[in-house]
Amino acid sequence: MKKNKTKGIALLTLLLLLAVVAGACSGTGASNAGNAVPADSAGAENDGSEELAPEKGAKLVVWEAQEQVAYMEKVGKAFEEAYGVPVTVETVAGGDQGARLATDGPAKTAADILTLPHDQIGLAVKAGLLLPNDAYEEETRTSAVETAVAASSYEGVLYGYPKSVETYAMFYNKDLFPEPPQTWEEIIAFAKTYNKPDESKYAIMWEFVGYYSYPFIGSYGGYMFGDNNTNPDDLGINKGDVVKGFEFLRSLKEILPMNAGDITYDVKTQLFQDGKLALNVDGPWSVSAFKDQVNFGVAPLPSFPNGQPAISLSGVKSYYVNAYSEYPIAARMFAHFASSKENQLLNYEMTGAIPANIEAGEDPSIQNDPITSGFFRQFEQSVPMSSVAGVDLVWDGLQSAFVSLWNDPSLDIKQTLDQIAQNIKDGMAAK
Repeated sequence: MKKNKTKGIALLTLLLLLAVVAGACSGTGASNAGNAVPADSAGAENDGSEELAPEKGAKLVVWEAQEQVAYMEKVGKAFEEAYGVPVTVETVAGGDQGARLATDGPAKTAADILTLPHDQIGLAVKAGLLLPNDAYEEETRTSAVETAVAASSYEGVLYGYPKSVETYAMFYNKDLFPEPPQTWEEIIAFAKTYNKPDESKYAIMWEFVGYYSYPFIGSYGGYMFGDNNTNPDDLGINKGDVVKGFEFLRSLKEILPMNAGDITYDVKTQLFQDGKLALNVDGPWSVSAFKDQVNFGVAPLPSFPNGQPAISLSGVKSYYVNAYSEYPIAARMFAHFASSKENQLLNYEMTGAIPANIEAGEDPSIQNDPITSGFFRQFEQSVPMSSVAGVDLVWDGLQSAFVSLWNDPSLDIKQTLDQIAQNIKDGMAAK
């Protein structure tokens, strides 16, 4: 993958975009301020004039997704060399870390530090599972993109140590598409001559979960919650012209004749690596899986037949400290260390993660990278995921909607969406 040295994407573009959605990324709920660093702890309420010191005999466990393990092992080794605290990295899928913390945290078997997407912190905070980012709060607020800080906060309390900002886009095989398609019409026309299901050759794939399939809702006037995903009383998955969005989705089964459950991350990743999948909808976390195997580019998602751009969901990932950690000071130190400018650039170099740190985002390696610019361009057409408590019910409902309506053409779209929406409302009321 060669870097474009003649054209960059200015960080100002990203900052302006992030500012627009800043208010949507913070949630409301009870704080966990009672878990702040004790006043007599070394460097408590750190204002930058003192250095925290880890607890005597401290040792840390970090949970990290498979695609980031090699990066995190480097960070852990550097932290141990700097502070004498050994760090063990355990592989836990990104989507499983929050659920694991809910059970393993109180049992004292969870990692000290983990990564969560911002839409999961509401439930974690309400359950008392996270420690606030109090010792490094001022530095974090100054060094990280504003929206990343807002997204890592809950009811005004900062909990996270921002790590990366992200959305998904379209990976395209340059040997099949010298220039990326811009519309679904182009993809459908290509698929009619390229697809060979008996040889596992397909034009495009995405996972049938709410995150990746959201454009079929958002680009047709639907939404998760009102007021930029902050109003739990306004559920919008069955509003606007969403029925037309699902009708168009169903029409695509002609070019993707597979059951939804058979289209997994592993399946489409392997097919793209093998040159059998022309277009793969995925995020920056998958860049490392392709950069040495496929001649690829990254471009915004295709626009829809109604003339609207594909509206994706965007998010912020941050490190968080387990409230049940035996070494809360060392854990805070590590989360701060891992989220530094230098380590966010290392994460970008090794995995393609887009930094949340302002200075890291200004680095020429970011601005001049055409792969990263593809994600930035899609970010322009994204909306932030909701961190409203109860959003987990929406995720479950959306997956049910996409899977059932894709697999079973006899289901009535409007009735199905209305029923799923009512189930979500009932579930949220019962929480």
